[in-house]
Amino acid sequence: MDHYVITVARGYGSGGKQIALKLAERLGIECYEHRIVALASEYSNLQGEELLANDEILSGSLLVNQLERAASERGLHPMKKFIVQQRMFDIQKKMINRLADTRSCIIVGKCADDILRGRDNVLNLYIEAPRPFCRDRIMKRQGVNAEEADRLISSTDHYRADYYKFYTGGKEWTNPTNYDIVINSARMDFDKIIALIVELMKLRGMPV
Repeated sequence: MDHYVITVARGYGSGGKQIALKLAERLGIECYEHRIVALASEYSNLQGEELLANDEILSGSLLVNQLERAASERGLHPMKKFIVQQRMFDIQKKMINRLADTRSCIIVGKCADDILRGRDNVLNLYIEAPRPFCRDRIMKRQGVNAEEADRLISSTDHYRADYYKFYTGGKEWTNPTNYDIVINSARMDFDKIIALIVELMKLRGMPV
């Protein structure tokens, strides 16, 4: 294969994003997360700041009201937990497919594993860790106490699960059969995890 895509789904606090960034550096390719939104802005009449404001953020009351109005106009049941509009997701989906058609890259989140399902040049990863490991990382990185860290983990993971279910037609975000490999990031340091992923890439015939 000429190029490949690695998708990374991750539990909050597991270090999945950091692993993705380090893996991208190791492979010499780009890692896309919020940058998908910036790229998508080229295909939208919204400004980049407006798109970022609509990207995987738990809703406030004003945003919920805006979503409910939009949903009502489409004849849909209001999805109070989301501010990501269908149009925004459709733009991101087109951008993800375009990336997969043209270059090697890593894509974090955005239901990329489901969007790219069936492509031979895609490796889908899910990175998770036990709650104590995630809690400790969040406490250190964000300077919060254990109770607040637990709240952030629960709310963010719940939101990601709902986001995934909504945009994949009811699929479960944590279902291991969605992915090629599930990695417990608490069991080895990140450099060893990256080495493991690189070996898996070689077994899949991906150019490393």
